[in-house]
This record gives sequence, structure tokens and C-alpha cells, in this order.
Amino acid sequence: MPIKRVLSTGKVPVKIYTDDIEPEAEQQLRELSTLPFIHKYVAAMPDVHAGIGATIGSVIPTKGAIIPAAVGVDLGCGMSAVQLSLKACDLPDNLYNIRDQIEQTVPVGFAMHQQPTIEPTVLNKMGEQLEILLQKHPALIKMKKHFEEWRLQVGTLGGGNHFIEMCLDETQNVWVMLHSGSRGVGNTIGRYFIALAKKDMEKWFINLPNNDLAYFPQGTEHFDDYWQAVLWAQEYALINRQEMMRLILDTLTRVDLPAFEVVGEAISCHHNYVTLENHYKSNIFLTRKGAISAREGQWGIIPGSMGTKSYIVKGKGNRESFCSCSHGAGRRMGRKEAKRRFSTEDMIAQTQGVECRKDENVIDEIPAAYKPIEEVMENQNDLVEIVHTLKQVVCIKG
Repeated sequence: MPIKRVLSTGKVPVKIYTDDIEPEAEQQLRELSTLPFIHKYVAAMPDVHAGIGATIGSVIPTKGAIIPAAVGVDLGCGMSAVQLSLKACDLPDNLYNIRDQIEQTVPVGFAMHQQPTIEPTVLNKMGEQLEILLQKHPALIKMKKHFEEWRLQVGTLGGGNHFIEMCLDETQNVWVMLHSGSRGVGNTIGRYFIALAKKDMEKWFINLPNNDLAYFPQGTEHFDDYWQAVLWAQEYALINRQEMMRLILDTLTRVDLPAFEVVGEAISCHHNYVTLENHYKSNIFLTRKGAISAREGQWGIIPGSMGTKSYIVKGKGNRESFCSCSHGAGRRMGRKEAKRRFSTEDMIAQTQGVECRKDENVIDEIPAAYKPIEEVMENQNDLVEIVHTLKQVVCIKG
């Protein structure tokens, strides 16, 4: 579908790929569009909804500046998926043991490994890079907990909307899909630099429509430090997902399944990140806050909520979206509202046929708390081509 709405009250327009947008999110987009360094316009994906700092589902092109709160605190959060040579008929009737074994192998929530599970050479390289950042910003060491734990959190899921799923596609092929980011260390780095940007705005007497839009101008010391820190966290998030996938596949070799292989290459994509790209003949910093890259022919993953469909897609390289698409279904209500409105009985009904937790502690992730994924996909058929439609049979939440 083409662009549904255009907001034109700021210095640049906001192009929105849905009519389903709440007033708070629209206000955030209007405020964002007043900043002087936005390049051409802001694009809002069909899963757009209000976030902290910037709207989730927004694609923000900037020249000469980056907004740390727009990148967020789960730096490099994203998806990974692999197809297996297994078919649905290869799976046992009761999938509890598979879920249980994965949960025993991959720590979830605040849990972590007792010892690092990844190659020491990779950890040492990451540690050396991190040490440079800590030497320049000793205030980060006061948040020491996460800087001791980051090695043990490689290969762990985290909480919230992070998940591990086993899915079936339209021809009954088995897939493994997961969603996670840069864990506690990425969160700490994100929060630290967001606060630093706000202090810089005060120091330079820069007035903003919202303090969460505080930014680092390119060429300043804090800009360069933030750029290096966010690149580190995005790489860490990618390594975390790769290690989790390795642990999951290894676990599946030890449960009651036939021997299997991975079919093709793993699909991986960030959806909370900033990168350098060229759009409209300009080199810019492009922040995708709850959006993925969808260049022509590029593989991507767009998950629905637990209990609904997910999609493996190829990008169409649509210029108006800055070659981007949605990162998922997008929330239609906050976590507190979902817990207030729904019960465990609702969760059981809405996740029928899925081996997953169905207790009160995951009600905030109930499918009804999210926008209909089919509608989101229809609104972005100009942006991506659907290659595979997945339906989960196992879902693990943090």
C-alpha cells in the first residue's frame, strides 16, 4: 500500500504507512520533524506506535547529528532465523520437552551463563574495544554490574518481548527464530549517552520540543564516542543472537528429533540501530527505531505476536521508506493496560496450539496487545515481498 498520511507541520514532512496511529505517536513524530538536521523527511512504518524518546516504527535520516534516545537503549536489537531440514511430521506430538530443553540451555530474563560459552578470542577482542570506551568515560564504570556480566550474557535471551520460537512455514518446514539485543551492557551504554546528550543540550542552551530529542552534533567528542559505543553494542547484539542460535541448534540435536541440517544461510537483521547510508545522493546517518532494512532483494524477518503469524520477506528497495519496512506487528496497548484488560484464560485461548508459558507473568505479551500482523503486512506491500509465512508451535519468552 502507498503512504496513507503525510504530516506537514514541521521543517520536514512525516510520511506514514498506516491510518492506525495514536495521538501520542503522532505528536512524537511532529516534534521530531521540527529538528533542523532531518534529511528530506521522516518515514513511519505501519507498526508505528509511541515510544520513549522517539516513535517506535520510525525511520529517521539525519545529517551531521544522531539522537541517542531515537536509537534507544536496546542497541542492536533484532532478529535471526534459520530453516531446518525437518518437517512438521518429524516433531513429537508433545513439544514441552523441546521448550524445556531450550530454556535449560539458553538463560532467559535476568539469568545468564555461569561461564562464557563463546570463543575466548571473540570475547577478548570485544573486551579490548570496550575497555577503550571505559577509559574515556569512567562514569560508565559506576554501572559496574553490567560491565562484569556482559561476557556471561552472550547467548542469553533477556525479557520483555524477546523470544525464541520454533515455527512451521506454509509447506510445513521447521524454522527456528529468535529476537534479542545487546542485553544489560547495551542498555547501560544507551542510557548513559542519552543522559550525556541532554546535558550537552543544557550546556549549549539548545531548546528542544522534547528533551528526549537531545542529540550529538557530528564532530564533537561525545558524538565520536557515542558512534563507537553504539557500533560496539550493535556488534555485541549480533554475536549474542548468533551464539543463542548455536546453542539452540545444538540442543535440538539432543532431543527426540531426526538428524537435521540447516537449509541455506541464516537470516539476520537489526531493528533498533543507526547506520551510515546514502539516500537522495547524500551520505546520512539513518536511525531505524523499530524498523528493518528492506533494500531490493534483501532478506528480512517480520514477527507477529506470540500466537500469530510471522514472515520471512525480501525487500523491494522502496525509496520513499528509505528502503525500510516494519519490524513486527507493533503494540496497540501498553503492558500495564494489557495486564489490566486480559486474564490467563484469555492468554490460553489466544495461544492455542502453541507450546509456551500461559501464566499471568506473560499476559503483557498476549496477541491482542498487538496490532493485527496481516493488516501491517498489507500496509507495506510496496516495501516487501512475502517469501515465507511462519506459524509458531513453540514460543519461549524471557
